[in-house]
Amino acid sequence: MEDILKKAQYWMSSFFDNETKNKVQLLIDQNKKELEESFYQNLSFGTGGMRGVMGVGTNRINKYTLGKNSQGISNYIHKTLPNQAHSVAIAYDCRTNSNTLARVVANVFAANQIKVYLFPELRPTPLLSYSVRALNCTCGIVLTASHNPPEYNGYKVYWKDGGQLVPPQDEEIIQEIENLNYEEIKLVGNEELIELLDKKIDQKYFEEVVKIGTFDATPEARKNLNICFTSLHGTAIKTVPPILEKAGFSQVHIVDEQATPDGQFPTVKSPNPEEPEALEIAIKLAEEKNSDLVIGTDPDGDRLGIAVRDLEGNIQLLNGNQTMVLMTWFLLEKWKKAGKLSGKEFVASTIVSTPLMKVLTEDYGVTYKEALTGFKWIAKLIKDHPELTYIGGGEESFGYMVSDVVRDKDANSAILLTCEMAAELKAEGKTLYQKLIEIYQTYGFYQEHLVSLVKKGLAGAEEIKQKMIDLRKQPLSEINGEKVVLIEDYSTSEAKDLQNNETKSIAIPKSNVLIYYTENGTKVAARPSGTEPKIKFYISVNEAFSKVEDFGQKQEKALEKINAILKEFGVEK
Repeated sequence: MEDILKKAQYWMSSFFDNETKNKVQLLIDQNKKELEESFYQNLSFGTGGMRGVMGVGTNRINKYTLGKNSQGISNYIHKTLPNQAHSVAIAYDCRTNSNTLARVVANVFAANQIKVYLFPELRPTPLLSYSVRALNCTCGIVLTASHNPPEYNGYKVYWKDGGQLVPPQDEEIIQEIENLNYEEIKLVGNEELIELLDKKIDQKYFEEVVKIGTFDATPEARKNLNICFTSLHGTAIKTVPPILEKAGFSQVHIVDEQATPDGQFPTVKSPNPEEPEALEIAIKLAEEKNSDLVIGTDPDGDRLGIAVRDLEGNIQLLNGNQTMVLMTWFLLEKWKKAGKLSGKEFVASTIVSTPLMKVLTEDYGVTYKEALTGFKWIAKLIKDHPELTYIGGGEESFGYMVSDVVRDKDANSAILLTCEMAAELKAEGKTLYQKLIEIYQTYGFYQEHLVSLVKKGLAGAEEIKQKMIDLRKQPLSEINGEKVVLIEDYSTSEAKDLQNNETKSIAIPKSNVLIYYTENGTKVAARPSGTEPKIKFYISVNEAFSKVEDFGQKQEKALEKINAILKEFGVEK
C-alpha cells in the first residue's frame, strides 16, 4: 500500500490539474480500495488496444494516461522515422468523454509537430482503419472501449498499413511510453496542425464498401429484402444506413429508440450484439415489420450480430462462427464463379474459431491461414504474404473482414455482404438459415459455444492467472469421456501429440492460450481476455449430418455435449 500511496501522491504534484488532484485526495481520504485499484498497475495494452475504467490514476483511462500514450508514440515516430513529415488520423466513438479525450490526444500529436486529421464527430473504428491508408498517415488512433460497460473507455493504435500494432513494434512503443515521465507530455497543441475532416473521406469509404460488398443480386432482389437494423446507441448509425441505401437496399427499418448515440447505453444491459438480449428491441420491431433478418452493431461499429428466420420462421441469433462461415462460403463461391481462384488466394481465421473454416476454405482449393485471436493478426498475415491475395476472414467474436480495404473487422462491409447474400438467396426461395444447414450437410455439423468468467480487479487478475497455471500443471487426459489426443500451448509454442508422444513447435507468436483436441474432434480453448477482466472458454464439437429433418436432433445432442464439457471445466453456460 505504501507504493500505491507514493504513486497517488505523485499525482498531487503541480503538473496535474486541480480537478485530478482533488479526486486523488478524495480517494486517499475516503476510499482506500478504489485507490488501490486505480494505482496498483499501469493500464496496459491488450489484444484490442488499451481499455479501462475512466477515472484518475495510472490504471484508469484519463487525459494523462492517454496523453502519455500519445507522447510515447510521437517520440517513437520521430526516433524511428526521422527527417520525415508525419500525420495521424484520430476518431472516437459514442463513449462518455470520447470527444474530449480525442481532442487531448490530437493536441499531444500536434504539439509534437505531427499533422492531425481529426474526425469532427463520432465515427466507427473501421472508418479510422480505412482513413489511415487513404490519407497516407503514419498511424491512427481511435478512442473506444468497443462493447465494454459504460464506465469504460479505450485507445486503439493503428499503423500505416491500417492494421493494429503487432510485435515487435507494439513492445517497442510500449517501452517508449513506459520510459516517459508524465511531465514530459506536451498537452498544448499547435492548432495549425489539426485539420477537421469533411465528409469526403466518408464518401470514399462508402464507395469502397459497396464495391467489395455487392455482387450479383438484382436491384429488385435488394429492394425485396426486409432488414431491421440497430446501432445499439453506437457509431454505426452514421455509416450502415447510408451504405445500405447506396447499395440499393431500401427496405431498412431502424430501431429509433437505439439510434441516438449514447455512451450510457440506456436500453440494454450490454451494448454487445453477441448477446441475444441486446437485440430484443430490434427483434420485436422485426416481427412487426416481418423482416427477413435483424442486424445489430457494437458501439464502435466493427462487430455485428445477425439474427435470421429459422426453419420454423422464428428469428434466431446466429453465433459469430456461423456468420463467418456463411460470409466465407459466399465470397469463395463468388470468386469461383468469376474465375478468380488461381491458387494464390487465402482466407484467414483465428485459433479459437470453428474448425469448419479450414474445411470449407480448402475444399475450394484456397489456402487457409490461422492466427492468434484478434484481427491485428489477420492484418499482419496480409502484410506478411504479399504473394497471396486476401479474400476474407473472421473470428468467432462476431467480426469479419471483407477484402483488405479495411485492415480490421468491419461491421459495415460485413453487413452489406450479408444483405447481398440474403437478397440473392431470397430470390432463389432460400434463407440464410437454410444455406447454413446446406453447408453443414456438405461439411459436417459444427456447434460452438463461448463462456466467459468475469474476474474484476487485482484479486480477479490473480484468479485468472492461477486458473491457467492449473490447466497447464494438471492437463486433462479426457474431456467428456473422449480421449485428449493433442494439447497446444501457445505460451510455450509447443503442440504435444499424446498419441505418438511427439512435441512439435507452433509457428505462431506466443500467447496465453491453451487448446485441447479430442479423438472425436472436440476442441476446447482457454484464453484470458486481452482487453477485459475475464477468462474465456471456447468449445467446439461436431457431428456427422446429412438429413435436414435431423438438424434439430443433432443440434440438441451437440448442446448437451457442450453443457457436459462446461460442467467438467467448472463453468456454467
